[in-house]
Amino acid sequence: MGYWVLHVDLDQFIAAVEMLRRPELAGKPVVVGGTGDPTLRGVVATASYAAREFGVRSGMPLRTALKRCPDAVFLAVDKPAYDAASADVMAVLHEFPLVVEVMGWDEAFAGTETDDPEALAADIQAAVLERTQLSCSIGIGDNMLRAKIATEFGKPAGRYRLTADNWDEVMGDRPTEALWGIGAKTARKLADRGLHTVRELAAADATALAADLGPTMGPYYVQLGRGLGRRIVEGTPWVPRSHGREVTYQENLTDWADVQREIAELARTVAAELQDEGRPAARVGVKVRFAPFATHTRSATLDSPTLDPDLLETAALDVLGLFRPGRAVRLLGVRAEFERP
Repeated sequence: MGYWVLHVDLDQFIAAVEMLRRPELAGKPVVVGGTGDPTLRGVVATASYAAREFGVRSGMPLRTALKRCPDAVFLAVDKPAYDAASADVMAVLHEFPLVVEVMGWDEAFAGTETDDPEALAADIQAAVLERTQLSCSIGIGDNMLRAKIATEFGKPAGRYRLTADNWDEVMGDRPTEALWGIGAKTARKLADRGLHTVRELAAADATALAADLGPTMGPYYVQLGRGLGRRIVEGTPWVPRSHGREVTYQENLTDWADVQREIAELARTVAAELQDEGRPAARVGVKVRFAPFATHTRSATLDSPTLDPDLLETAALDVLGLFRPGRAVRLLGVRAEFERP
């Protein structure tokens, strides 16, 4: 009996929930985002596999998605429906002999001792499908990093095992961006230092990278390249680390006074929602998307955690002051970050 980590990832989750409610959409390109009107500003929350074949991706402007896939069915985001569907899936997972660590709507890690993790994964997939009519892919690993990455090789509705034994064979020649935790910006930094592949990153001098990229992140990237990560799944409930609101404006804001007014209103909306949750903010962040599509974020730590709407509004406006006015604005957001446990 060995200890295994399973990463359960629901396939095209939001789109799948919508197709369950509208069976006639099965197999069609479905795009969920904003109000569901692709002629208005907004971004794609998720796209069905059929829509992805046309190049539609999460985070893409809805108007771009419409150009790439004019025959797609566009739907509005329905958060309560996704909350309920996710809760049903997680309830199924908790019926198995697993320690479950929920990561969000559509994914969770599970730790267990078993001599046949593939058979267990197949049982989980069958139970989730039977009880919720949703399919999931499951990555199997000897730690959480490898299990997470393995899931991508199992999609859709499949299983894949990635461990120290096959890490180099499977991942060595892949770009560093294939690693969980390395995005395009970091991949470019690594490439500038001659580190293009996972194998090259794994062989890098951690001390030299620490001096170059920071004492924490430099060695961390090397660990990622070697497939090292947390091994034990913790059964703590998933708690959001932040809460925020953002608005995409159908007409650009060109007067900075209007931007300030909108930020103040967003901050008070977030404050009211925090009071409902009873979780004070420890840090406030502001997101500004300048026209046509340049997005920047800034944040600041509060003197002490607070639920006071006046203090949150003041903090948000102070953070907004870190931006340089003068350009048209198409999106604004305010985010409250909670204290880490």
